[in-house]
Amino acid sequence: MTTILGLYNYWIVIGLMMAGLYVVISRGNLIKKVIGLNVFQTSVILFYVSMGKVKGGTAPILSDEFQVYSNPLPHVLMLTAIVVGVATTAVALALVVRIKEAYDSIEEDEILEQDPTS
Repeated sequence: MTTILGLYNYWIVIGLMMAGLYVVISRGNLIKKVIGLNVFQTSVILFYVSMGKVKGGTAPILSDEFQVYSNPLPHVLMLTAIVVGVATTAVALALVVRIKEAYDSIEEDEILEQDPTS
C-alpha cells in the first residue's frame, strides 16, 4: 500500500491525462478541446519530469563527493515542449477565431451542419 501511495505523482499524471482526453473526446466546443489538449500535454510533461528525477541524485557535476546523478535531459526537453505547446495553443486559438468568423460558431456540430463539403 505504501508503494502505491508513494507514487502519487504518477496517479496525478494518470488523472490529468484521462481528464484531458475526456474533454477532447466529449466536448464539441473548440476552445474546450484546446484546453483539454493543454491538460493532456501538462500531464505528459509532469510524467517526464517525474521520471527524470532520481531519489538522492544531484546535478551531474563531476566530483568525488557525489555518487548518484540525475539526468537533466528530460527537464530540458520538457522546457522545449512547454514553449512548443504555448506556440501550438496560440495557433489553435487563432484558428478558432478564424473558424468563428467563417461559420459564426465554435461548436463542432454546428460547423459540420454548415459545411457544404461534408
